[in-house]
Amino acid sequence: MSSPRKKQLEKRLGYLGFAMAEKAFLRKDPIRAERSGMRLGNLTFKVMKKRRNVALANLRLAFPEKTEEERLAIAQECFRHFGRIFADFLRSSQRTDEEMRQTTRLTDMRYFDEALKEGKGAILITGHFGNWERAAHAIVAAGYKVTVVARDANDGDLNQAVMKIREKQGIQVLSRGSAARGIFTKLKKNEIVAILPDQNSSDIFVPFFGRPCGTVTGPAAIHARTGAPIIPFFCKRVGPNQYDARAYPPLKPLEGYEPVEGMTRAINNAIEAAIRETPEQWLWFHDRWKSARKAGLL
Repeated sequence: MSSPRKKQLEKRLGYLGFAMAEKAFLRKDPIRAERSGMRLGNLTFKVMKKRRNVALANLRLAFPEKTEEERLAIAQECFRHFGRIFADFLRSSQRTDEEMRQTTRLTDMRYFDEALKEGKGAILITGHFGNWERAAHAIVAAGYKVTVVARDANDGDLNQAVMKIREKQGIQVLSRGSAARGIFTKLKKNEIVAILPDQNSSDIFVPFFGRPCGTVTGPAAIHARTGAPIIPFFCKRVGPNQYDARAYPPLKPLEGYEPVEGMTRAINNAIEAAIRETPEQWLWFHDRWKSARKAGLL
């Protein structure tokens, strides 16, 4: 089979697998869905050696003081956690706003209220930590307008399926590759724009867990141009089908650096602080330091 045809087949199978999984999980209650997701995470940890090794390598960089056994335990629980939240996402089409309010506690939303009084909108900064999909739904259920900047899936059908789930929850989505104009429009309307800047980039190299790390400068540059406050927000799992979604005070650029670099450093610090509290809820199997290694910084 030629490579293009093979890729098309892989994409089709990926979409069909997602559709079948969604149908199966929509029949489960939240607790049963989590348990099934945890088993899926355990299986993934066992069979996906490459991702398991990436997670352990990242954990060695971030937590050199921990033993290998401790890092292995964090990695395994990380896979279980992402199995749970994948299951949670698959059944989210039937989750009502009322169910969301009963299972996700919103804390310190005054920081968004204060920011929106300024009339410049607000930039929500979070990461692939806890349950970021549920975080957006929780904000919408509380009566706010939020637009998420997200990377498109490689497969068009799969991307449409994911978009449909998000839109059913009242979440608007901008494609990361062409989001700039949409972001400025939303901020001018005094709305909230959510960005996840915790994946590998080569825009700038600033510390993350004490190591040089390629990081996007987009959120800091948008803040510099619009004056929209940057507010960290994280949705941490605290028990079976229970989450704490918490806003934090607007960030200020670190002193001693030009504004965009100073703010980018502050963003990394805020994300790192959240991860350190519950390290097993972050995406360790993403190759976060890839650009830094290629640049010879590690």
